[in-house]
Amino acid sequence: MTSRRPKTAREIATAVLNQFEPKRNYAAPILNKLLHETQEKQRATDLVFGGIRNRTVIDMVIAKFADCPIERIPAKLLNIIRIATFELIYNPQTGEHAIVNEAVEIAKAVAGAKQTGFVNAVLRQIARHITNRQIKLSEANVKRTLPQSPATGCEFDSDILPDTKTSPARYFSTAFSLPKWLVTDWLSGFGAELTRQICFASNRRPSIYIRPNTLKTTTQQLAEKLRQADIDFEIVPTVIPAQAGIQKSTDADESMIKIKSPRAVTELPGFAEGLFTVQDITASQAVRLLMPQPEWTILDFCAAPGTKTTQLAELTGDSAQIIATDIDSERLKKVRENTTRLGIKSITVVEYEQLFKNSKFSILNSKFDCVLLDVPCSNTGVLAKRIEARYRIKPTAIKELTKTQSELLKTAAQMLKPKGRIAYSTCSIQKQENNELVKAFLLNNKNFKLESQKLTLPSAEPPDHDGGYIAILKLK
Repeated sequence: MTSRRPKTAREIATAVLNQFEPKRNYAAPILNKLLHETQEKQRATDLVFGGIRNRTVIDMVIAKFADCPIERIPAKLLNIIRIATFELIYNPQTGEHAIVNEAVEIAKAVAGAKQTGFVNAVLRQIARHITNRQIKLSEANVKRTLPQSPATGCEFDSDILPDTKTSPARYFSTAFSLPKWLVTDWLSGFGAELTRQICFASNRRPSIYIRPNTLKTTTQQLAEKLRQADIDFEIVPTVIPAQAGIQKSTDADESMIKIKSPRAVTELPGFAEGLFTVQDITASQAVRLLMPQPEWTILDFCAAPGTKTTQLAELTGDSAQIIATDIDSERLKKVRENTTRLGIKSITVVEYEQLFKNSKFSILNSKFDCVLLDVPCSNTGVLAKRIEARYRIKPTAIKELTKTQSELLKTAAQMLKPKGRIAYSTCSIQKQENNELVKAFLLNNKNFKLESQKLTLPSAEPPDHDGGYIAILKLK
């Protein structure tokens, strides 16, 4: 009996897209079920996620040069063409011939020999209209060039984009497959240059950063473990903004490690022993800005999956009393798993309902030095990772989210000891969810003051990172 050959990354990517619908389900679970069938796991992941991030503009290119409406192309053929078009535009290091040939072979296997001619013709036509698969943006015709990175793009022989000066919202929306209303909001709040930065960051391939578990190791010790395993990495220092009135610890390990080798996180040395946690640089700033103390009693009110919860424990030497809860009981299981893997003892995981019903944890009897409130949000600061969000988020949804966020903030305010703090954080960059919401809270709660706040915009420049917001509110 002959063993089945491993599937190629393109075959896996096509299979994922055949099951995926941006507004209905999520790509990652579909991909994870299929990755065992290929030896090109990272490449398959890049094709799936990159193709979805850029789907709108890819479809525009296909429709323009195939001279055929997207709706008229059978879905199985369309997804083959989408993957190949993504590679033609965004992977200039991959040969055109190899891209088109395998797309034709996949079409033959999926749809039969009769369909291969159509797939071949569409891709040859697209390739024919590309004049330079990688050109410096500084030398390119802006209206003819799809940006690949802050420095390079793919140039076509005719205009495919709106004018960036006369129609900036349409330009950014089209070039980066983002909702026009969202880009318009960014242009209004941040201006054209920062909007450009946000767009590139929203479409980047995000780097993987790991936070050393300082209860068990140091950055240097973990780095040496990675070095011995021939893992390519880079130590990246994190920055803690100055905060008046709070003594900053001088012995905390404030570095993180960027993993450069394509490897599953669970296969990295030190994962099973609980030596690190995956966390973005920006996400790590919320707890660092709070600067929790070992003697504090802390409630993490939206704790799942426990990344910031465990960071609280690490920065307090596993000596604080930390209660972790989340309204999603399934996701709360991840907090328990991460706490156990990291060997943390100071975290007590409590079901959301029990926090209000059980006298041991009731907010009527328990008051906290701090409530960490990492609220549900629009995810506009993490669009590179939450790849479906750009196709789902609407202005009306943000209005509903702000209602939930305000209610959570109001509830957290009832849980504090005198002079207690709320650390309010989001992975959004929308003012409605961030400084405007905090300002409204302070107007209605004169017994609170704003100690500090920080908005971080996402960036594709090294070290690349997500966007997010953090505000420290203190009860007077």
